[in-house]
Amino acid sequence: MTLEEERRTLENERRTLEQERREFNRWVEIEDRRLEQQQKLFDMKFKILEEELMKLATEKEQVKKQKAFYQRVSDFNAQSEEKSSNVVKADMFFSGVGNKQSLKKRYKDLIKIYHPDNLDGDNNTIQEINSEYNKLCAVYK
Repeated sequence: MTLEEERRTLENERRTLEQERREFNRWVEIEDRRLEQQQKLFDMKFKILEEELMKLATEKEQVKKQKAFYQRVSDFNAQSEEKSSNVVKADMFFSGVGNKQSLKKRYKDLIKIYHPDNLDGDNNTIQEINSEYNKLCAVYK
């Protein structure tokens, strides 16, 4: 082989290597961009997860507070049921009644609801309603 042929061969190899180097550099750039995009996507997902975790923690605290509140209400209701033996005071049924006609209408509606033959009916409540109705009838005469 002559010196000229070796030089051509080396030049061709150099071009080939240079082309391979450029392709490799392009591939590295593409991979770097892909990794950067993946990192951004990961960061966004992680941020969303952190926000959702904070929301869940806040909601959990609210649920705890609500549960405690409803437990206190339940305890209070149980205590007041024991004390009042489930008799509803009739004066609150007739609140807002201003004349005899509205009194009669309210009385009829209450009797329909609390009559002992109904599911929600109760003798003691009906007695309370009747006594309060009689008192108010005397007032509006």
